Amino acid sequence: MPKVGMEEIRRRQLIDATIASIHEIGFSECSVSRISARAGVSTGIVHHYFEDKADLLEATLRQLGDSLRDSVVRRLQGATSPIERLLAVIDGNLGTDQFTPQGVSAWLAFWSQVPKNERFARVQHIIISRLHDNLVHALKLMGRRDADHIARVTAALIDGLWLRAALSEDGPNSREARLQVLDYLNAKLDLKLG
Repeated sequence: MPKVGMEEIRRRQLIDATIASIHEIGFSECSVSRISARAGVSTGIVHHYFEDKADLLEATLRQLGDSLRDSVVRRLQGATSPIERLLAVIDGNLGTDQFTPQGVSAWLAFWSQVPKNERFARVQHIIISRLHDNLVHALKLMGRRDADHIARVTAALIDGLWLRAALSEDGPNSREARLQVLDYLNAKLDLKLG
């Protein structure tokens, strides 16, 4: 296994500091100097690894998307049936590894910028499409002709739960969010997913 180089370590450190900064002070207050201070490095280090603040922010959104993708893929690898695939997609999106206070804050901040930022919009389009495609695939394997519709509603419910978590004083509750999605799917698919 190749050794992770300093560049990858530093980039990840700065991305993690960006996520933490967005959570603590909000998107509009995140400056390169605040992010570098949070990471414990100079602003010059930030500019060494990222062209500018926009480049760092886009890399942060991409990292969030990659982490979400990896969370789903890891669960899909163990799925042996269409229902398990469906649950893997849901759990990958609402699991405690993703559905965290910092993660929720960061996603909400980026979502608010998507209409104004073409770079963010491209990344977000990929993330949305991936969720939809994974849900449709699992539902079609279950023989659902209405897979596209159910996938759209399920994705909207997941996104809504992320939004609610960001606006809630209590923050995200992975277990409760999962149960709400399963309630919808159980009613729609006449199943007893648990």
